Amino acid sequence: MFKLSQYKTNTKTEILAGLTTFLTMVYIVIVNPVILSDAGVPFEQVFMATIIATIIGTLWMALLANYPIAIAPGMGLNAYFAYSVVGSHGNISYEIAFSAVFVAGIIFITLSLTPFRRKLIEAIPENLKHGITAGIGLFIAFIGLRLTGIITDHPTNLVALGDLHSPSAILALIGLAVTLILMSLRINGALFFGMIITGIVAYFTGQLKFDKGFVSMPSLPEGLMIMNPLTAIGDVVQYGLYAVVFSFLLVTIFDTTGTMIGVAHQAGLMKGNTMPRAREALLADSIATTVGAMFGTSPTSAYIESSAGVAAGGRTGLTSLTVAVLFAISAFFGPLVSAVSGISAITAPALIIVGSLMMGSITHIKWDELDEAFPAFLIILSMPLTSSIATGIALGFISYPLLKMTRGKWREVHPLVYLFAVLFFYQLAFLPH
Repeated sequence: MFKLSQYKTNTKTEILAGLTTFLTMVYIVIVNPVILSDAGVPFEQVFMATIIATIIGTLWMALLANYPIAIAPGMGLNAYFAYSVVGSHGNISYEIAFSAVFVAGIIFITLSLTPFRRKLIEAIPENLKHGITAGIGLFIAFIGLRLTGIITDHPTNLVALGDLHSPSAILALIGLAVTLILMSLRINGALFFGMIITGIVAYFTGQLKFDKGFVSMPSLPEGLMIMNPLTAIGDVVQYGLYAVVFSFLLVTIFDTTGTMIGVAHQAGLMKGNTMPRAREALLADSIATTVGAMFGTSPTSAYIESSAGVAAGGRTGLTSLTVAVLFAISAFFGPLVSAVSGISAITAPALIIVGSLMMGSITHIKWDELDEAFPAFLIILSMPLTSSIATGIALGFISYPLLKMTRGKWREVHPLVYLFAVLFFYQLAFLPH
């Protein structure tokens, strides 16, 4: 099934590669429930939904696409869900927000089955893509700093340095230092092991307690979040969540496609500039997003941490299958994860470090060209300051064609970008946000 001999690998190598990928990304089963619980979603619901979406997407990637790429709820998109969609709209509950994720997933599946997705990716300027990635990185790092009290609110200057003597701030700084040391030593699973060490420190300092034990049967306390697709579409229309759906869609498309191509290149699986079985691979993410919304989690994405498994020798879907099996086993450790997730200082270092990695995209922005640089800068600046990924994307898409037109370069802008600019302007000017 996996054609191990064709890809010059073996079962042992593939399983070890899957274990490596799992260790580098298992932090998501802790971090994702922490973030979405801030939107009011029950921890147990998100914990299980995260695992279900990860298993479905990764199994699809393993069995139908035969790639060593894992799928799980995306960092940044979960923060956007919790702090921009639900947190910034008083009348938008998390149930309604999941409707937007579901509709985005359905559109994502449709696009993955047609050539339009490729055209959409080609239409968006590269500098805007890099600006979006960097802006999301800055946004989630900012969230990590605020969750631990390292940064606090300030009455006149918006934010200020918090109390670095507080137990939460001290623990977060210890966790950050430990994780950075592990990463500099190139230890696979550094983010996960950093959380374990931070958790041990928290336990011996009395901040972490295991009142409910370590193991329990998996459960979904609220059942399915979405039972009827028509109801979900009706919610999007009723609450005018078009920009939210588009933001979920846009970020997921860029993130997933870029990651898949990058990992496939690393594994030597590309055929020239084309990715074999691309449709099957893209469907893995879109189906996982749709199903994940039904159970209660934010959009999924291909994980760049899959590159760790590739570096360990993973070349086929057997690597992904191993990841899926290990995530299924983790479903029985809900009480342990629940206790750890209750201490934000344990998970915040992962947010800060992942944010810093995403900020690396700014190196690809053409800073010496104003009409390319400023829209990207506007995206990066506005995402954390407005607590909205959608607003950042909107401002970038509006300013880009305007600057191109003033410099007489209007022909360089794809017609789709003009269309998006008009739609975003209408949304900012006339719709609630």
